[in-house]
Amino acid sequence: MSSNRTANLTLPADDQILITRDFDAPRRLVYRAWTTPELVKRWWCGERGTMDTVEMDFRVGGAWRYVMTVDGGSEVAFHGEYREIVPEERLVWTEVFEGAPGMTAEEAERNAAVNTAVFTEQEGRTSLWMLTEVPDRAVRDAIIQSGMEAGMQEQMAALEELAASLTD
Repeated sequence: MSSNRTANLTLPADDQILITRDFDAPRRLVYRAWTTPELVKRWWCGERGTMDTVEMDFRVGGAWRYVMTVDGGSEVAFHGEYREIVPEERLVWTEVFEGAPGMTAEEAERNAAVNTAVFTEQEGRTSLWMLTEVPDRAVRDAIIQSGMEAGMQEQMAALEELAASLTD
């Protein structure tokens, strides 16, 4: 059962989205759920549909791609590349929304977000700090207006529930 905690979303700059959240689970388990394809399939879509594809070449320079079918039947896909991996501490990756409204594939690539996630632990509980950096305010605002916050809240609740259920 999740802790009924919610993530805090702030906009520290015109080109940034900052998400912070605490989890009632140890860092190693939150990180494992975040970085293991079979586990990502269980939390990433929140309550919005089903995960069809979770491909992760989990190494610096490796690619990733997630595809989900949202309730209602449409497909949503994201992909990117891992830029930095510090096990159980820090991840940096790019993220491209495939089929972004009003953008060609090339424009979507140029507007890729760069995400940095930092995992810390205190007394068996994990704090996540995740900064999303985009090219400009228009891209940031389009992400916010897409309804991402509600989906992200569902994701984080599902991630916590999953991580808390894992054992070493």
